[in-house]
Amino acid sequence: MEKEEVLTVEKNKDSKLKKIWNYFSTYEKWWFFGIMGIAILVTILFPSSVEDLDVNPWLIMSLYLLDILLSLMCELLISKQSKWNFIVSLGIEITEIVTLVLLAERFATMAVTIFFWIPIDIISFINWNKHKDSNKSELTVVRQLRGWQETLVIFGIFVWTFGVGYLLTIVSPDYGLLETNSLADNAVCYLDAACSVVGICNGLFILFRFKEQWIAWYICAILETIINIIMGQWVLLVLKFGYFTNTTYGYIKWTKYINKNRLLKQKK
Repeated sequence: MEKEEVLTVEKNKDSKLKKIWNYFSTYEKWWFFGIMGIAILVTILFPSSVEDLDVNPWLIMSLYLLDILLSLMCELLISKQSKWNFIVSLGIEITEIVTLVLLAERFATMAVTIFFWIPIDIISFINWNKHKDSNKSELTVVRQLRGWQETLVIFGIFVWTFGVGYLLTIVSPDYGLLETNSLADNAVCYLDAACSVVGICNGLFILFRFKEQWIAWYICAILETIINIIMGQWVLLVLKFGYFTNTTYGYIKWTKYINKNRLLKQKK
């Protein structure tokens, strides 16, 4: 009996792994492993410089790679309208908090991660679970913003960016990765403020299942790319490349789903 039970358990494990593997398309698998492979290669060839900090550079690089791994998986799950992306996202938040504490930089992003992203991931998981597609339970019903809502969002982003960015230039500590370059440090403060507010918009869009969250992802990726270049975080540029490609993929998938649902409602 014991052998039969062991065989049954192993068979169930194999079937679950096979189900997970088949859940992703061929493109999605190639995208994930391709971006991850490039990230590992860049890590070896162009390790990030943290000589001015009392931190093991390989610890930072390991955190970067973990961030990339979890972020890629999260991106795929969002594009597939899966609620499980929020569970993976919690791992990303913890990884990024640890990284930012070690680097002593980007305190706006850190605060938003702690006080906004972690709670919003938990709330979003619950909300998405309540809005399952009637035909495919693994999908969540998604939608899009109206014109006046988009205008209010854009106005709020500009006000936050310049207000919080200015405050960050005042309270920014004299130590950190950019302590020897005040101009770059101030630039990162404003970029960090912009990135944090667009991130908040992104989180709210995801919570309420709006497809505009993909546009917010685009903007975040652009801002993060600039910050990564200023801070010499070359391996994270690989992640941004992954964001640009999958964001397009996700935006197209969500748009097709919304248009299809709209046509079905019109026919009823």
